[in-house]
Amino acid sequence: MSGLRTLSISLALALSCATALAARAADSPRPAYAWTTTEAFDVSRVPAYAGRHDAVYARIDADLEAHVAHLQRWVRQRSISAQDDGIDAMAAMVADDLRALGFDDVRQVETPGHPGVLGYYDAGAARTLVVYMMYDVQPVEKNWRIEDPFAGSLVENEHGTVLMARGATNQKGSQRAFLNALDAMIKTTGTLPVNLYVVAEGEEELGSPNVGRIFEPWLDRLRQADGAFFPMNIQRPDGSASLNLGVKGIVYFELESKGGAWGGPARSEVHGSVKSLVDSPTLRLVQAIASMTTPDGNTITIPGYYAPVTPPTVEQQRLVNALAAGADDAALQRSLGVSRWIDGLSGREAIVRDLFEPTLNVDGLWSGYTGAGMKTILPHVATAKMDSRLPPGLEPEDAYRMIRAHLDAKGFDDVVIRPLSGYPAASTSVDAPLVQAMLSVLNKYGAPARVSPWLGGSAPFYQFTRTLGLPFVFGGLGYGTGAHGPDEFMLIHSAQGVKAAGLADIEKSYVDILHALSEVR
Repeated sequence: MSGLRTLSISLALALSCATALAARAADSPRPAYAWTTTEAFDVSRVPAYAGRHDAVYARIDADLEAHVAHLQRWVRQRSISAQDDGIDAMAAMVADDLRALGFDDVRQVETPGHPGVLGYYDAGAARTLVVYMMYDVQPVEKNWRIEDPFAGSLVENEHGTVLMARGATNQKGSQRAFLNALDAMIKTTGTLPVNLYVVAEGEEELGSPNVGRIFEPWLDRLRQADGAFFPMNIQRPDGSASLNLGVKGIVYFELESKGGAWGGPARSEVHGSVKSLVDSPTLRLVQAIASMTTPDGNTITIPGYYAPVTPPTVEQQRLVNALAAGADDAALQRSLGVSRWIDGLSGREAIVRDLFEPTLNVDGLWSGYTGAGMKTILPHVATAKMDSRLPPGLEPEDAYRMIRAHLDAKGFDDVVIRPLSGYPAASTSVDAPLVQAMLSVLNKYGAPARVSPWLGGSAPFYQFTRTLGLPFVFGGLGYGTGAHGPDEFMLIHSAQGVKAAGLADIEKSYVDILHALSEVR
């Protein structure tokens, strides 16, 4: 009898939980996207690029030692944008290298921040490509695996011979490899298969606040191009590739609560014992942040925040279906050091959540005393850094407006929002000739690509897709990892069993990409 009673109680609890979960789902502001196709994008149906440029390939092989030295020269030049360390010298190096390659018009563009570089190579070709570059890098940490992350050292690891340095793969290595490929083509044939614009900035790691200023001198000219390209290592050690056709947008901001007319100490910290009578700006900020999500922190409760997101198109559904077929959630979780996804998501549901929903994240939170031992105070100010990733459809100005309106409605009108960065999402169709050219070259080299509508991360690529109105793709052969970390590297010579391309094949693939684009009709 007691067993039956226990079973009845358990069933009642289960039904109660199920009812609660159903009610929560019904009340959730999250959209439910209707999936209208089971078809999956098949990258193998894109014909492999069949062109051969043997004389150029031979030149790359012959000059490989010098090409490695060019990569080392770039990473040895410090260019830490956050600290204004070596920035002007790196901008000059980029400009000088373009001139040395034979670019007809090269200029540095002054901005309110770090300078940009514009370059143009007139090949008299039918097609024109805009090449985006970033020459800045992140600061370095004290725990680097080598003594000097700007030494440009060649190091042996399980993948082969790698260039281990700050900027090796993010993004100086792949960019200088692209210029090496141009050098080989020009020295062999006297020209390039396409006209090229180069747009280089030194503030990508700062959120690219002035990249639009760099476009301005040549804005109308740039808009006449056929596409834009960002050289990047996108292979894994097994040789497969991940090709993302865009990025989410972002707003990055500070929230601050400070004592004042609403309550709390207005001039400085006070003794912690007076919390019985005095409001706490720190607790007020915590509560303001907490009001923007459900208690678990995983669903945004700002009214209307999910609504503007553009639902998946049929093309994007096909891409997601292909991604889901090969998804390995457990492996990705291991790589991140986490045990599960939110709500136990997996497969297609996890991919859709990652790509088609905005995020709200606390990057840092500080107030009062954080040193060793004790100091009982009531701080007069509290600050948080936050970011929100924006899928296509959710614009930065609308995100800021909704966040402000929500805080005001909840009684936190005194909490200050300080916008630090903001730009919209960008995406390009998989059917764009530039994307098809990229896929054809990846197929030539046996590097099958997992193609995603966009990344969950952010970059100012809207400047190409929206400001210039161009299709944009970022990729290429090659493997590198550790960006922003203490062991950043780019693969130069592959070890036995590693299928990712070494530097020679990376450069040959860039030759093929430019020719494949030039041959699109």
